Amino acid sequence: MAERFLETLTTPAVRRAQAHYYGRERASHHAAARDPLGDDERAFIEARDSFYMATVSEDGWPYVQHRGGPRGFLRVTNPEQLAFADYKGNRQLLTTGNLAVNDRVTLFLMDYPNRTRLKIIGHARSEDAREHPEPFATLADSEPARAVERFVFVDVISFDWNCPQYITPRYTLAEMEALIAPLKERIAKLEGRVSISAEKD
Repeated sequence: MAERFLETLTTPAVRRAQAHYYGRERASHHAAARDPLGDDERAFIEARDSFYMATVSEDGWPYVQHRGGPRGFLRVTNPEQLAFADYKGNRQLLTTGNLAVNDRVTLFLMDYPNRTRLKIIGHARSEDAREHPEPFATLADSEPARAVERFVFVDVISFDWNCPQYITPRYTLAEMEALIAPLKERIAKLEGRVSISAEKD
């Protein structure tokens, strides 16, 4: 785990809870200001086709939004920044509004088949695509440019890899088809042998 993650999230209230339940507080390690993403994090992020993004409203209410797209739509632009194109949706703009008053975000990325999860904290900003056309070439090349309303940039503070406990393996249709393809091929060969044998009899 990157040290800055818990250093950032372990508030006085959290420390009091630790002391109450476990008899002591987590020691402070005076972590670096940021933990840049490494090769493992980049590969994991760019292999995802969805993630969850948490923001906080100006009234203090947390909000979690699911974001999905083609594999790799969440880009690692450099070791300290993520970015993605934000397409026209239900027009609620809850995340966009929240970011205008509080730029703190948490991203939660899941790999269910391999029972792996990655959490990322950072500061995010939303940019109107009409005012910033330059990111189209790198962030919106797989979708019609007219559908992009915003670009979201996340300046990464830190990240944390979670243990696999209690993650139930789940598979997409494409993943299931890849898993059963060898079985289908084997069944087809066996059926062919049975058919030839039946013809000889």
